[in-house]
Amino acid sequence: MSEKEKYDFALVGAGVMSATLATLLKIAKPNSKIIIFERLPQVSMESSDAWNNAGTGHAALCELNYMPDSKDGSLPDPKKAIAINEQFQMSRAFWAYCIEQGILSDPASFIRTVPHMSFVTTDKDIDYLSRRHKVLADQPLFEGMEYSTSTKQISQWAPLIMDGRAPGNVAATWIEQGTDVDYGEMTRQLINWLKSKKVSVETNVEVKRLYQFPSGSWQIFLGTSSNRLIEADRVFVGAGGWALKLLQSAKIPQIKGYGTFPVSGHFLRTDNPEIVARHNAKVYSQAPVGAPPMSVPHLDKRVVNGKESLLFGPFAGINPKFLKHGSLLDLPLSIRQHNLLPYLSVAIQNFDLLKYLIREITKSKKQKISQLKEFVPSAQAKDWVYYEAGQRAQIIKPVGRKGILQFGTEVIASTDGTISGLLGASPGASVSVAIMMEVVEKMLGQSVVGQLKERVPGMMGNLNSDSIAAKKNLRSTAKILKLKA
Repeated sequence: MSEKEKYDFALVGAGVMSATLATLLKIAKPNSKIIIFERLPQVSMESSDAWNNAGTGHAALCELNYMPDSKDGSLPDPKKAIAINEQFQMSRAFWAYCIEQGILSDPASFIRTVPHMSFVTTDKDIDYLSRRHKVLADQPLFEGMEYSTSTKQISQWAPLIMDGRAPGNVAATWIEQGTDVDYGEMTRQLINWLKSKKVSVETNVEVKRLYQFPSGSWQIFLGTSSNRLIEADRVFVGAGGWALKLLQSAKIPQIKGYGTFPVSGHFLRTDNPEIVARHNAKVYSQAPVGAPPMSVPHLDKRVVNGKESLLFGPFAGINPKFLKHGSLLDLPLSIRQHNLLPYLSVAIQNFDLLKYLIREITKSKKQKISQLKEFVPSAQAKDWVYYEAGQRAQIIKPVGRKGILQFGTEVIASTDGTISGLLGASPGASVSVAIMMEVVEKMLGQSVVGQLKERVPGMMGNLNSDSIAAKKNLRSTAKILKLKA
């Protein structure tokens, strides 16, 4: 008979979320026994991988969908944008702490300054962008954001998107403090530190099912070595869309009614140094009518393994896989009696989205290049390659007996706090610290969260309400992370 393996914490998935959580747990509870399972051969191969996401340090500096327009043309509400920015500042503060403690290495290996810019061309969007800027310009965490309708000024900010552009009205906002982040490299560094602290990290091992003992602890069933007896006091499922399947297997009532709507993402990419040298920004615009929020078109400067590239997209598509390396049966096998109505109601309510996705998957590369030319008028097909990025699983959340398609991320946890999991997509990795602090609270209570916040300067939250504290935090983390303040 196999000997039982007993852990304080078991984490499923070795991406940025699990790596962040395990690091927080090791800081808070140095003697805790932790194991991380990853079904793929290496860590951070799914959504955390550099080429499976856009590498944007999401802080609502340029992403218009984080601050929707008002219905009556009044000033838009900045509450959500501020909240996301504050959460990103928590991430920056934690990463800076990790640099100082030797948990992460040279910050230039995973983060660098790349200005963030919003760019619009229709009269309606120009009016909205002007009002958006008016609101955000007075917010401490958005200090330094500029607004312009001058083609000369916008050409200086982003010459590649203006050269060869037909005459017409344009507007843009620009802020220097934006960042490009390689979440895959960050994850690998965190995992390496965790291994040095005797955290067990097992790759090529798939967790198939979770079962709770009457005592409250969890048995973990693996796809291989089924004779192993693995028990953990607390479990976190940070496995992207796969989390839905495992939380369903755990049979916690909190997952009832939930589903996920998987959307595949594709990008156009160029490594041509002459083209790359002419664009140093992440430029976001408005999403087409009917498009999912994560399909906002953007042209991004990327730095991966020290090499600079430009990325344009995403082009969304229909794919029933919950992960890039998932199964075509993921979506149909996730349907249960309790979430059937939410799935159906979302399909009925989002018919425009379905039509948009069908149009997307039928587009030829020539049509995608035409869409790129709306951003980069001088773009030539020969300079750009088309590739598949990561898979995103947007939340279908139960509301009554129906469901809504929800943008963002959500922690699902049992009442006793012994198991939790994460569903959703953007802003995702950018706010991983704030999300994992929520998981820590559910697992260990508010007192442990308070200890972590006291230990790591800048993680106290509500930073935007104190302009002096906001400036101090931005400057201190910029210095440690080698960013422009």
